[in-house]
Amino acid sequence: MATLLHVDSSVFPGAASASRTVTDAFRKAWEEQHPQGTVIYRDLAANPVPHITADAHTAGFAPADAHTPEQAAAFAERLTFIEELEQADAILIGAPMYNFTIPSTLKAWLDQVILIGRTAMSEDSKVKGTPVTVVASRGGSYAPGTPREGYEYVQNYLEAILRDTLALDVHVIVPELTMAPHNPAMADLIPLYEASRAKAVDEAVTKAKEFAERFAA
Repeated sequence: MATLLHVDSSVFPGAASASRTVTDAFRKAWEEQHPQGTVIYRDLAANPVPHITADAHTAGFAPADAHTPEQAAAFAERLTFIEELEQADAILIGAPMYNFTIPSTLKAWLDQVILIGRTAMSEDSKVKGTPVTVVASRGGSYAPGTPREGYEYVQNYLEAILRDTLALDVHVIVPELTMAPHNPAMADLIPLYEASRAKAVDEAVTKAKEFAERFAA
């Protein structure tokens, strides 16, 4: 049965988080199609992964028998995250925009799983071609043609990392204007926010079923 790696990074729990609401819809649709499947879940807000250290980094470019005890310990933990990525048939990432970019916890996870010559920039990579759905929620709109288009460093960054570096098959869902219900100055945008959120949930369910059918074939 297929394995889904689900990574959330919003600091807000449950329905208070736009990205978690959409990733939850994806996951439920996935599990309906794969009731006997496996979901590997990482909540980076509740259980953040460590930032990469010099020992973890340098160990990735040295043979195991040359590792110092510190390198061996750091790399063993790093391998846990790498192997979860390699085991996944599909990947789901909740990536809200904080201060124009991704949460630091998600960056820390990416630094752990990106290993040149293994998961990245390698013809033999086990993750190459794996489908990944990114839920890139944001408080305003940073779409092409909007005043803040140039401040969009979530989708652009993740596409560069996931598609160009890890060679994943990237699909992005964007629920936007998520601050409209909370910011009086954005009150007129609430209907647009609600439409964007509903559209994102529908896209997530559709994408989950599409992937499920692919792996069931």
